Amino acid sequence: MNGRRKWVVLPALSGAIAALGQAPFNLPAMMLAGLALVAFLMAERKPTPAQAAVMGWAFGFGYFLISLHWIVSPFLVDAARHGWMAPFAVVLMAVGGGLFWMMAFWAARRLGSHVAWLILTLPGIELLRAYIFTGFPWAAPAQSTVDSLLGQGLAVIGPHGVNVGVVAIAVAISQLKPRGRFLGTALAVGMALPMVLPFVPKDAELTDHVIRLVQPNAPQDQKWDPEKIPIFYDRQLRFTSALPTEGMQPPALIIWPETAIPWTLNRSGAILEEISAAAGGRPVVLGAQRSEEGRYYNALAALGPLGKVTQIYDKHHLVPFGEYVPLGDFAARFGFYGMAPQHGAGFSSGDGAQLMDLGPLGRALPLICYEAVFAHDVNAAPERPNFIIHATNDAWFGTYAGPQQHLAQARMRAIEQGLPIARAAKTGMTAIIGPSGQVMDSIGSRSAGFMCVR
Repeated sequence: MNGRRKWVVLPALSGAIAALGQAPFNLPAMMLAGLALVAFLMAERKPTPAQAAVMGWAFGFGYFLISLHWIVSPFLVDAARHGWMAPFAVVLMAVGGGLFWMMAFWAARRLGSHVAWLILTLPGIELLRAYIFTGFPWAAPAQSTVDSLLGQGLAVIGPHGVNVGVVAIAVAISQLKPRGRFLGTALAVGMALPMVLPFVPKDAELTDHVIRLVQPNAPQDQKWDPEKIPIFYDRQLRFTSALPTEGMQPPALIIWPETAIPWTLNRSGAILEEISAAAGGRPVVLGAQRSEEGRYYNALAALGPLGKVTQIYDKHHLVPFGEYVPLGDFAARFGFYGMAPQHGAGFSSGDGAQLMDLGPLGRALPLICYEAVFAHDVNAAPERPNFIIHATNDAWFGTYAGPQQHLAQARMRAIEQGLPIARAAKTGMTAIIGPSGQVMDSIGSRSAGFMCVR
């Protein structure tokens, strides 16, 4: 037991403590405490590379088990069909995340005896995690900094640079050995201040025009229910045609969330005309599935007068095993399909990042759900946009940790780009995000409504 406690139990506990830095807990000091504790354990115990690998895996397992506990939510949408997978999903995600961090700790020990090598290897492995197997940088240490002074560094050094900063601060704290208790406390507090002090942003405007964001509150398990579909659709129409709120001009743009209508775009002519009429002929951007030559796409469409589709953006960074299954045509022969598609073996990928020209509002970079997780997807925009549109269906993520963490990642993209984000969700969290990552207004989960912002 002593050996297990030394190499597994205490590092796993350190990882669980570090996970409290992520939403919904939002305690960045705990992120530092967990990282500093495992760095201290590694420095004091001087493990072999193999023992360091075990410590790293245990630390990562504890961290991802807590921070990614929401991963059970998609499997509970259709519990009769997928519910049995839920416990396996969260454990396997924790095991997989632990394997990445295992490599970081092993590499640090191979490079030298000093724990400071973690400042290089752990952010390096996080960089790998952002790209390999299409990438999954969810719950990176930098994600816990969005409310802090350190988080503003995202605008200068990006998420991977901030990861370096977080690990460096934690390692430095772990190695403090001052002569006096007061001096040690002062040094630790001073190092932690950039991460724990909140950033107070200035007021900002999205554009010079009013934008209306619509949230119908459509839970995922009801989204395709024939009896519920008219309810959600009528809500969106009603919110679209509502009179401007007091002190606001009529909206110059109305944004509906991802897959806002249950019909394919190709067969929704009359529906699109009805939506345009509710908008008074003003532009509407909405999410819908569309088909082309036997392929299906998760798309955002811009509607002009009379419901004419003027621009289409197809999501290009798809969710593995959600929107598609790798080798999907082959897997479909054995009955394996993604969880999200309603047609065929899965969605096809779009051509890549592109901009929507929205006239007087300027050009917007559209992102659909999962794409907001990837800094490099946003950086791939062909030109600098005026603002970002993020249409999402956070109903997949439950109503607590998942949506809040997804919002935190959208806030990271706002800080990195110095651009505002108009974010419309199927059910929480619809939000307007300022260019410093501040949430200027929002609609929470399990709420239906609209908000007008500028």
